[in-house]
Amino acid sequence: MPDGLIEEDAISSPLLSCRNVSKFFGAMAAVKDFSFDLAPGEILGIGGPNGAGKTTLFELISGLNPADEGRIVFAGRDIQSLTPHAICHLGIARMFQSNAGFDTLSALQNVRIAAAFGQSSQGFPPLSYNAEIKRVADEAIEFVGYTRSLSAPVRSLPVLDRKLLMIASALATRPKILMMDEPVGGLNPEEINRLMELVKKLTRQGVTIILIEHVMRFLVQLSTRVLIMHHGEKIFEGTPGELATDDRVKEVYLGERMSKRVADYSQKAEHP
Repeated sequence: MPDGLIEEDAISSPLLSCRNVSKFFGAMAAVKDFSFDLAPGEILGIGGPNGAGKTTLFELISGLNPADEGRIVFAGRDIQSLTPHAICHLGIARMFQSNAGFDTLSALQNVRIAAAFGQSSQGFPPLSYNAEIKRVADEAIEFVGYTRSLSAPVRSLPVLDRKLLMIASALATRPKILMMDEPVGGLNPEEINRLMELVKKLTRQGVTIILIEHVMRFLVQLSTRVLIMHHGEKIFEGTPGELATDDRVKEVYLGERMSKRVADYSQKAEHP
């Protein structure tokens, strides 16, 4: 794990706070009057139907798309006017839903690039990888448990290994918050279990997690708190155990059968 990945935060104040945040595309509100606080060490799970505004919310927090209304504060600082790389340098890293990477570069090069660009606040990236960049990249790769060839081009790797490299690249930026957009999409049950253990390991190291996921076993058994979105609005906020009994969530998202499965998942959950 890279040194200095997490600094101590005041427990009494939220690490991230969104207040009355909205994003409009024409007359449509993709995110509408949305508010939540995130405490250090939480795993906040976000669910909801396709088109509910989940990924748009991630874009607003990470700076890829500015909010039209409201306020986003990270570690006591208003960040909604900052660029994505400035937000990354402050300590918010994001994984994308697609298996993003530089396909023609090696596994090692991908993580070293993240270590170089994700930590430097200078206007230009370094011309070569110094010892510190190499060390941070190596430790991030070891932490996630990537075991394939480091010289293998990313385009040749299976889905799980590409996801492990995305997590390693995010960790190489030394985040306080890691945002994960559908991290287990395309994985089999055994691979999902492996990612669950890795997320728990991250939280034990002090990384705060926000994750979007449709795989309810992953969402419910990991999250300490759950938000459900629908048409850009928050329709539920509570514990995983409360999720299965919420009538509106049943109506617009889970249905009766999945609600029963969610109740079962929550009983089996072992939070980190």
